[in-house]
Parts: sequence; structure tokens; C-alpha cells
Amino acid sequence: MGTNRIRELNDAFRTTLKGGRVMVTSGVAELSDVLKSKVLMRVANFQDFTPANDPHGEHDFGSFMLLGQKFFWKIDYYDKEMEQGSKDPSDPEKTTRVLIIMLAEEY
Repeated sequence: MGTNRIRELNDAFRTTLKGGRVMVTSGVAELSDVLKSKVLMRVANFQDFTPANDPHGEHDFGSFMLLGQKFFWKIDYYDKEMEQGSKDPSDPEKTTRVLIIMLAEEY
């Protein structure tokens, strides 16, 4: 499995929200539409990857502050049937990417 390919696919999905599923927790769902839009923009534009938050170089996790609230986002890899983890996240034909966005307090 190629880390570079996984990173490319994650970045493409995160920045366009195409090529997977986006889910939000109940706390994020309850935010105003304007704030939810800002949260999505922050996720799409996130570039603060470090060895501490991205140890495998896959660009699959991030956190940020927005208007005094801390948010987390995470990309997970499932098989096409969404029944188990993907055996090859570098292959988009075998993988469904799921981006989950949450308030840090919901973790």
C-alpha cells in the first residue's frame, strides 16, 4: 500500500468532498448553517500536518480551533460494502473513504 497514493486520495477527498462519504456528529449537526460551512472550509483547507498529528503521512486527521471551539476530523477507510475496513486504502475501487467531523468534546 502506497502512503503517497493514500495521501493524494485523502487530500482530493477532503478538499472536494467527492470520492467518499462525509459524516458529522450530532454536535456539529446542531451548529448554525453558517458555522457548519466555516467548519467544512477549515477541513478542506487544512494544511497543518505534523509528525505528531500525521505520523504515517496519510493526511487522515486534523484538529483546529474555530470561534473558541475545538474540532477534530478523521478519514477512515472501509470496503465498498461499508462492512469492514478496507484491505487496500490506496485503491479507490476497493475503498470507501469516510470523513467524520466532530467537536473535540464529542471524542
